[in-house]
Amino acid sequence: MGGTEHLTVERVGATLVLTLNRPEARNALSLPMLVGLHDGWTEADRDDEIRSVVLTGAGGAFCSGMDLKALAADGGMAGQRYRERLTADPDLHWKAMLRHHRPRKPVIAAVEGPCVAGGTEILQGTDIRVAGESAVFGLFEVRRGLFPIGGSTVRLARQIPRTHALEMLLTGRPYTAAEAERIGLVGHVVPDGTALDRALEIAALVNANGPLAVEAVKASVYETAELTEAEGLKSELERGWPVFATADAKEGAKAFGEKRPPVYRRA
Repeated sequence: MGGTEHLTVERVGATLVLTLNRPEARNALSLPMLVGLHDGWTEADRDDEIRSVVLTGAGGAFCSGMDLKALAADGGMAGQRYRERLTADPDLHWKAMLRHHRPRKPVIAAVEGPCVAGGTEILQGTDIRVAGESAVFGLFEVRRGLFPIGGSTVRLARQIPRTHALEMLLTGRPYTAAEAERIGLVGHVVPDGTALDRALEIAALVNANGPLAVEAVKASVYETAELTEAEGLKSELERGWPVFATADAKEGAKAFGEKRPPVYRRA
């Protein structure tokens, strides 16, 4: 299984758990972390035994964004030996941050502590979000004279009401977990230290479902997001009808009739 010094990878049943692992820097983004994330998303896409992904952070933090201190000090980031990977794929960091890549498996974020700047930008690429009570969110870039170029000026207003998106983007102020839940940025707020547990519980519910159906539903939601209703309904049929012809669909109906858990084989 992959991973780097700043990104750990673990399997929990059919869930791949990716942990940002640089707690001494509140999991600020680094080259080893970005390479590890990229490889984790790739593994999840390629391995059919993986049904879902949980993204979390070590040491009571999710991600505090780019390592501004390192950038200011030497114009680079820790882990320069990974430069060859970036040279080979100049888009690698955007894929890692889910700006230019959408995993086909559901991605569940388990947030504790700071999830700010680049952390909030990565969060917008996840599908389901759980936060500990003390989690903090925000896009601080404008406070540093920077631009949130990880996708937030495009995605955020499509995920939460525009007035809240613009306030977050233009003020650069922090948001509590309760406020993030109220505006719809996260779906669950749980006691501190239990976000990962809740995320794994949600992942287990996802994993119990037909994988072909789950992946088709996720794809349809994103494919139709910016279409007209008529266009979206047409696209939905194109995605949805083939699912009914699968062996998994037949197994789901059979298991229901026999009052037993279904055994899906991705077929």
